[in-house]
Amino acid sequence: QVQLVESGGGLVQPGGSLRLSCAASGIIFSIYNMAWYRQAPGKQRELVAGITSGGSTNYADSVKGRFTISRDYAKSTMYLQMNSLKPEDTAVYYCNADRYSNYDLHNYWGQGTQVTVSS
Repeated sequence: QVQLVESGGGLVQPGGSLRLSCAASGIIFSIYNMAWYRQAPGKQRELVAGITSGGSTNYADSVKGRFTISRDYAKSTMYLQMNSLKPEDTAVYYCNADRYSNYDLHNYWGQGTQVTVSS
């Protein structure tokens, strides 16, 4: 079975930092594109950052310069380092693994981890 397990969320003050982890199992991690999405209450799910199987990255404009996505192939784990956090970063953050950009069968989601930025 495929499992994506997020960890590292929690409550942090504005300006603080968190590092999210997504541990993947049941997939050939090295050939999957990975991404972090988030969804705040009342808002649509949005792409936060993506990293391809080859390591190329992209970021939402709202997090550029503050967040860094990375992956550890040996550990089959993806990370999201979040710095200079803002209240508007508050959301449930989801891990996504996608084998094909135009095919939904090999597309998987974690259960999410809550990030709350509040003073």
